[in-house]
Amino acid sequence: LKLEMPTVNLDGEVTVLATVPEVVQSLKSCAVTWQKLISRVLEEQLKKVPRGNGPLAEIDLWREKNATLSALTEQIKLPEVQKVLEILQEAESEFTGDLQIVLSDLKKHHMEAQDNVKFLSTLERHLKNLSAGTGADVISNTIPSLLNALRMMWIMSRHYNKDERMVPLLERISWEISARVRKVVDLQALFRGDTAAAKMKVTEAKATLEQWKKCYFITCIQVEESGSERYWKFDVKRLFEKTDYMASICQELHDIFQVVSEELYNMFIPELTTVTENPRGVDELRREVNIIISPMEDLTFDPFSMENAHDWALVMEEFREDVTVEIVKQIFVRNLKNPPLYKNHPPVAGAISWCRSLFRRIQHTIIRFQEVEELLTTERGKEVKQIYLQVAKKMKEYEDQKYRQWRERAERVLPLLLKDTLLTVSSVAEEPVTTKKSVCFTLNFSPEIQEIIIETKYMEQLGLPVPEMARYVALQEDKYLRYTSKLKAMLDRYHKLMEMMNEAETKLLDDYVQELWRILKAGHKRLTWKSVGIGEFIVQCTQTIGKFELLVHQIHHISEDISSKLRSIESTNLFKFPHSKNGDKLPGAKEFFDYVKREQVKDVEHMVRKYSAIPQLLIEVEGQVANTNSGKSPKLASYYAYWEHRIYQVLTQLIVKNLQAFNATVLANVPLLQIEAVISVPEVTLQPNASEIEKMTVQAIQDCVEVTKHFVRWMHGTCIECPPQHVKADEVVTFSFYSDVSQSPLIIEQAVLITRNVQKLLASLNKCLNQWKRYDLVWKSDKGAVLDRLAAEKPACVLFDEHLQFYMKVAQEVTQRILIKDEQFIRLRLAPLASAVQENAKSWMMSLGKLLNELAREELFRLQDEIQVGVLSL
Repeated sequence: LKLEMPTVNLDGEVTVLATVPEVVQSLKSCAVTWQKLISRVLEEQLKKVPRGNGPLAEIDLWREKNATLSALTEQIKLPEVQKVLEILQEAESEFTGDLQIVLSDLKKHHMEAQDNVKFLSTLERHLKNLSAGTGADVISNTIPSLLNALRMMWIMSRHYNKDERMVPLLERISWEISARVRKVVDLQALFRGDTAAAKMKVTEAKATLEQWKKCYFITCIQVEESGSERYWKFDVKRLFEKTDYMASICQELHDIFQVVSEELYNMFIPELTTVTENPRGVDELRREVNIIISPMEDLTFDPFSMENAHDWALVMEEFREDVTVEIVKQIFVRNLKNPPLYKNHPPVAGAISWCRSLFRRIQHTIIRFQEVEELLTTERGKEVKQIYLQVAKKMKEYEDQKYRQWRERAERVLPLLLKDTLLTVSSVAEEPVTTKKSVCFTLNFSPEIQEIIIETKYMEQLGLPVPEMARYVALQEDKYLRYTSKLKAMLDRYHKLMEMMNEAETKLLDDYVQELWRILKAGHKRLTWKSVGIGEFIVQCTQTIGKFELLVHQIHHISEDISSKLRSIESTNLFKFPHSKNGDKLPGAKEFFDYVKREQVKDVEHMVRKYSAIPQLLIEVEGQVANTNSGKSPKLASYYAYWEHRIYQVLTQLIVKNLQAFNATVLANVPLLQIEAVISVPEVTLQPNASEIEKMTVQAIQDCVEVTKHFVRWMHGTCIECPPQHVKADEVVTFSFYSDVSQSPLIIEQAVLITRNVQKLLASLNKCLNQWKRYDLVWKSDKGAVLDRLAAEKPACVLFDEHLQFYMKVAQEVTQRILIKDEQFIRLRLAPLASAVQENAKSWMMSLGKLLNELAREELFRLQDEIQVGVLSL
């Protein structure tokens, strides 16, 4: 491909050389040679096609083209070639135009080859993986990445953005994928190897083929969504017809391995017990399986070729028929004792339907054998026909036996079942006093009747004759279903109603319960499923239960009203404390407990009003149940007692909860009242003192418990309050809940606990006062005696100074101490104590100063007298 260079001397200017005829003629001859060479090369390159069916062959083709055209293009760029072209252009040779056309074609095809090599190179790695990579990698990475690279090439390339270029490339990729599948799915190797491994290989092959198509259509959407004006609207049949066919073959191969591994081996070998116990049976089954799959191993044609579709269909048909007869035979033998039933089918008719469905499957097989002569004339076809006849005979015998046994049992059992009573009971209902679960009625409709009805219907559908009584009962199915449904609903209402009542309500309504049981007994002792009065019985029971329900709901409504009042009483707060805003002074101890007592009195009034309303509500119940309004009906005696006990429980809980809350208040670090520390010579003490505070606390506890004195007990067997009893002429006793509630161990325990906690708190506060004993000389010393002694002794001024310094220090110290101590619910004010100490210290200072002044004055007067006496003596 080397261009022939001119022999003339080209030194000199282009314009000069273009005027020399000999030079121009020589160069023109040379240019003609170049034109012929380039034209020939371009023609050869355009005729070249890829050597091979795969996409890598197309890449190799364009690389060869690029190499060839690059060699020519580089020579055209040589300086001497360019000078030749310039001289011819300057000489205005008529040949120049033709040469320029050829050079332009060279440039165009070279640029195309360069561009194609550049973009096709981006596919090369993916295409090599497609050809030689592992199955999982091809499915998960290579195909999606390859399609993404093709999409980018379609968008960016100047040449592979047209159908005529992209479609052949996609066809080559499709061929490569097909070749890969053919290589992996080697039928002889697969059928002679491990079945599980073979199934995995054909699954991978099918997934690869499907992934190729799936990724293609995803890429089509991406191209369209990218905004490109050129969409992928290629001929899908041209790209995927063969791969789709191969995928269908892979699926059929997968089904074959599935049948061999699971439906033949795994399903039936366990039925032959173990290999050691029945090796001949296992070997026989394996021989049968090998005969079935042998045509697959010895195929004389390529199953993946669409031209062989008819031959492959015959092979698959024979396999399916073989498998069907064998599987049906084994299924029938294996499930004789416990056949699988269709949904809603009864046992016997369902077994017969199952048997007939199996028969239809093998019957279809024989019909197919007869339609395809090639299948029936083979040795295997004859064997299959013989197996069919044997199995069909056993199936007929099985069906006849099932039907005969059912008919005999239905004729014997059905008359006895229809004599059953409507209901059964779990305990005796004659007891006068009962609990809510003493009697439980249940529906006595045998499931076997329903089963016989269903069997009868299905037997008739199967074309089998049924007993007359069975047909009659089946015709009455709607009536029986209606009766059983209503009886179930009625019994559900009855049991729900009985569950709604507590023991007290059951005793209260015993007469109504006994009446209801009397009506229900008819269904237990007299009425059977052949009786004509079943409908009337259901109506009577339903009406009686409805009336009873209404009464129970009315009683529950009143009961809830009473419970609401009791909940309100139980939730009452008997320890309401005075609230102090930020900065307000806390109440003193007496003020605090007086406030609690006043609020307690108000709450008791509200509680007693609620309590007093309860008897009237019970009288309403009396009116509903006994049609009286006396408040002392004997029928309600136990019901009165029930509520009185409830009231006792509520009052006990009321006191316990309030005492617990009060104890929690005592222990909480929130001050609610304040006391003071004062000097009560000779000691520092609390005001009020600990004994007084403890008494106030005990009294508050007692007041809380004595709240129950306001709740008067009812007379025995009534809900009427006991009138005051005159024990003596001047003594009146009122029976209240106090005597019982106050003895509650829980209340006693809480009272003791509160008292003990308050005692600990007061002891802690008294311990705090011990720190002030260091100043006890200020108030304990007898000031008069001390001053008299000092006046008599007339000590030096230094001693007076020491005393004055001590008292001045005390007066200053107490002002710097913490004057408020909050502990639990008490605030201790130390300011009064500090003020008293300070006043006493100042008093000492004044007294000592006065004494010192007097002594100093006496000494001055004495000195003055001595001076006067001395002067007079002089």
